[in-house]
Amino acid sequence: MIVGVLGPAGSYSDKAAKGWIKKQGITDSSTLIYYDDISDTFSAVIEGRTDMGVVPIENSIEGSVGVTLDLLLESDVTIIGEIVVPIEHCLLSRGKMSDIRIILSHPQALAQCRQFIKTHFESVEIRTTGSTSHAAKLANEFDEMAAIASKESAEAYGLNILMPNIQDRKQNHTRFVAIRRTDRETVDTSTENAYVHKTSIIAYIGDDRAGSLYELLGEFAKRNINLTRIESRPSKRSLGDYLFYIDLEGNASDAIIKDALYHIESRVSMLKVLGSYNGYQLDS
Repeated sequence: MIVGVLGPAGSYSDKAAKGWIKKQGITDSSTLIYYDDISDTFSAVIEGRTDMGVVPIENSIEGSVGVTLDLLLESDVTIIGEIVVPIEHCLLSRGKMSDIRIILSHPQALAQCRQFIKTHFESVEIRTTGSTSHAAKLANEFDEMAAIASKESAEAYGLNILMPNIQDRKQNHTRFVAIRRTDRETVDTSTENAYVHKTSIIAYIGDDRAGSLYELLGEFAKRNINLTRIESRPSKRSLGDYLFYIDLEGNASDAIIKDALYHIESRVSMLKVLGSYNGYQLDS
């Protein structure tokens, strides 16, 4: 199995992909291919260069990953699994604390450590990178550079952990989803140590009228279907026009879920079922 992830090695996506493979009990040899950004990971899946991809979708501090949500709408892919990874950002460098003049990291990681940076490095230059592991790789070049990244990145690139666990909120988790090109989809039957089955959809109401969202959500409520997440995102068609990303408990093949989706489809301009899947959580 060939799996595409945001790289280079040592990224949280890397950790998520390896964790998902292990939780699935996949015994054949798996190869991870690292890409520079999330868009490239999607492209590799769609073009068949990888069997699947693992991408971040949501962080408990900074919220959703917009590019992932957009590409789930635009791409012909199916979500086949999710894994939640505890995030422990560390300050990594080849040099000492007093040497640091530049801090590098992914924008999400920088945002998750905003207060730490302000408190300890207010006058330091901040540079963004494509991933936390890319920041660690660059920080290996000069003593004056530091990266905000994982302890795995420190090991991968020979850096010292100057300060561990530096995110502003200690309970920090990122949710990743495993995606596969829709026409290559296989049914995931693994349930050991998994969450209940979850289904993700995107709904576009289109007709902006009073009560339309209430009616959509009512189809779930009257069937006692629990929604675990609902988020609006601009449709990019006009200001104030939104899509709704919804996660719910249950499988799209369940009679009650199937009935709800059938009635919702008649109330919206577009309904896309992203997939039904199991979820796992990695230990620290």
